[in-house]
Amino acid sequence: MGSAAELAAAALMMLGFPALMLAALVPSIPAFAAAAAVTYLADHYLHRKGSYLVNRLSKVRAGLSIRFLIRQLLLILLLARLGFANDLISYGAIACFIAFYGLQAPHGALSTLIRNRRRMPVATRNIDLASRIRIPDAPPRLLLHRSAEKMLHLDLAAVAGILVSAAVESAVAGFVGIGITVGVGCLYVAALVPYVRGRKTPPNAEKVLAAVDDWLRAYRPETVLYFSGSKDSVYQVNMWLETMEQLDSRPLIILRERVILAGLAPTTVPVICVPGGVHLMNLDLTDVRVALYAANVGKNIHLLRVPTMKHVFIGHGDSDKLASVNPFSKVYDEVWTAGRAGRDRYAIADVGVRDDDIVEVGRPQLAPIRTRQGVPHGRVPTVLYAPTWEGWDGNPGNTSIVLAGERIVRTLVRADPPVRVLYKPHPFTGTVSKEAGAAHARITALVEKAAAERAADARFTVDTAAQTAARAELARVEARLAELIGTAAGGNGNGGAGGNGYGRGDEAEATRDGLVDLARHEEAARLRTEWNEVYWRSFPGHEHRVISGAEPRLYDCFNVSDAMVSDISSVVSDFIASGKPYAVTDSAELGVEEFKRQNTAVRAATILSNDAGGLGELLDAVRDPAADPLAEARGDLKRYLLGPDEPASIVQFNTAVANLAGKADTRNLGQESRAAAGTEPATVPAPRLAAAGDDVTA
Repeated sequence: MGSAAELAAAALMMLGFPALMLAALVPSIPAFAAAAAVTYLADHYLHRKGSYLVNRLSKVRAGLSIRFLIRQLLLILLLARLGFANDLISYGAIACFIAFYGLQAPHGALSTLIRNRRRMPVATRNIDLASRIRIPDAPPRLLLHRSAEKMLHLDLAAVAGILVSAAVESAVAGFVGIGITVGVGCLYVAALVPYVRGRKTPPNAEKVLAAVDDWLRAYRPETVLYFSGSKDSVYQVNMWLETMEQLDSRPLIILRERVILAGLAPTTVPVICVPGGVHLMNLDLTDVRVALYAANVGKNIHLLRVPTMKHVFIGHGDSDKLASVNPFSKVYDEVWTAGRAGRDRYAIADVGVRDDDIVEVGRPQLAPIRTRQGVPHGRVPTVLYAPTWEGWDGNPGNTSIVLAGERIVRTLVRADPPVRVLYKPHPFTGTVSKEAGAAHARITALVEKAAAERAADARFTVDTAAQTAARAELARVEARLAELIGTAAGGNGNGGAGGNGYGRGDEAEATRDGLVDLARHEEAARLRTEWNEVYWRSFPGHEHRVISGAEPRLYDCFNVSDAMVSDISSVVSDFIASGKPYAVTDSAELGVEEFKRQNTAVRAATILSNDAGGLGELLDAVRDPAADPLAEARGDLKRYLLGPDEPASIVQFNTAVANLAGKADTRNLGQESRAAAGTEPATVPAPRLAAAGDDVTA
C-alpha cells in the first residue's frame, strides 16, 4: 500500500463484500446499502490512486468486472431473501444486469479500438506533421479516461433504485433506476462509435510513416541521438539534450519506447519515437552521417545495421564501473570518452576496442558545474552525500549505503564545528536490494531528525522574513512553470521545476501539437534557473536536507556543496570538475592502495572505510584550504579524467561530430564510385577442406 489511507480503503473493500453477503442473508436493506456504499467508495478510491492491490486482484480472478458482478448477484439474493423472488422488480433486476453486461463487450471493444487507432506508429515532438496529414482531436476525456470503471459504475442507478423499491415495496423507483442504467449505458456506447470511423480517426500507419519520411527529406537530419531503455533510464538521454541543441549539424533524437518519450525533458530538438523495429528500419535516414548511442542495449542493432552513417558510443557517464568498458562497445565505429582516462580504461580492459577508434571529447554536460570558491566566513559548510545504487549483481562494493551510509551521515550531522548535510540518493536505490531500500529509509529518517534538532538549536539563527519572501517567490515561479509546461507543481516543493507534459493526454494529439514554442521554452529555461536559485534560499543555509526527485538536479547540489561523499560512479568523475574535496567509500574493503589502483577517479579522494573512518580529513580540507593536501592532485586528475578546459568541451564535441561525418561522406562516395564504375567485389577464395593427414588440432 502506498499510504495508510490506501491500506484502510483496501481493508474496507475486502471486508465490505462479506458484509454484503451477510446483509443479503439476514436480510437487511440498510445494512446492504451501507456495505455497498463502502465497497463502491473504497474501490473507486483505490482505482484513483492506482493501488497495487487493485492491479493484482485481476490476477486472482477478482478484477473490476467480477467485483461489480458479485455485488449485483448479492442484490438478487437480497431480493429473494426479502420475498421478492417472483415479483416483477426481481425479474427486472435480472434482465437489467444481463443487458448491462451485454453492453460491456461493445463498450470495451470500442474503447480499446479507439485507443489503438490513436496510438501512432511513430510519435513525434517538434515536428510539423499537421501540415502533411490530418490528425483529428481526441475524444473528450470524459469518454475514455478510466472508461471501464465509469461504465461499470452506471449500475449505481439500478442498484439504488432496486433497494428503494425493496424498502417501499413499490417497483417504480427500481424501474426508473434500471432505465437510467441501461439507457445511459446505451448512450455511452453510442457516443464512442463516431471515433472509430470517418474523419474522427487518425490516418493509418502507412500515411503517418509517409508523412514522417516527407518531413525527414525536408529537414535532412545529420546527427542522430538514438536511445532505448526502461522508464527509469530516461535520465540517460535527458543528460544529452542540451548538447544536442548546441550541435553545429542538424540534430534528431530517435527513441524506441513511449515511456521514454513521456519522460523526456523539454527540448527544441526534433524527436521521433519509433517503437517498431521494422518501422525504424524503413525510415528515410539517408542524410544522417553520425549516430550517437547513450546506452548499450539490444535494440541498437536496428540502427547499427545502416552503413551510410558512422556509429558512436557516447555513454551516459564516465566512471571505473565495468559498464564503462563493455565489450559490446567494439561494434561502434568510434567510442568517445571524456579524457585520457577513458582511453586508458579500454586499453587495460582489452575488450576489443582499438585505441585508434577512441576520441576524447570532454563532457559538455559539466559546463554548469562551478569551481571551488571556498567557504565564506560565517557560513556553515555543506557536505553532499550522493551514494550510487546497489546494482544488479549484488556486489557489496557497488554502494556505501548498506554498510556505511548511516555511519557517514551520523558522523556528518554530529560534526563539530557543524556542517550541513545534503542527502541525494540514486533514483534506483532500493529497486533490487531490500537492504539498500531499508538503509535509505533509515538515512532519510536520520537526516530529517537531525534537521528538526538543528531547527530547535539556539546557535542557528533564521532570517524568517527572507525565507518567507523566498517561499513566496518559489511558489510564483512554480505556478508559472506549471502553466508553461502543463504539469502541476508538487512534491518536495520542486515539482514545478521539472516535467514536460509529454506523457499527458492523447498520443495522436501530442504528435500533432508537439511543436515547441521557442519563447515559452526559453522562458521555462530561465525560470528553472531562477527556481534553483530561489529554492536554496527558501530554507536556512544550515538546514540538513534530503534531496529527492529530479529537482534540484545533481549539478545544482554540486554547486551549493563544499565537499562530497560518494561511491564509484560517474557522480565522482563529474564532481571532480568542481575541484572541491571529495571522499569515496571503499565498501568492498579492498584497502586504500588496491582501491586506488582499481579506480582512477579516487586517486585524489579521501578514502573512507565502512566505519566512516577518514571523514575528519575531508572536513579539515573543507574548513581550511591549507589543510587540503590533495588539491593539486585533484587538478591533475581533473585533466586526466575530463580533458583540458580549453577548447570548451562542446567545441571538442562538435569537432568530433564534423570529423566523423567527413569519414562517413568519404566512405559513401567511395561506394558510389565503385558502383558507378561497375567494380565487382574482390573474389574470396573458397576455404580448403581438411585432407587426410592434416593436423586439425594446430
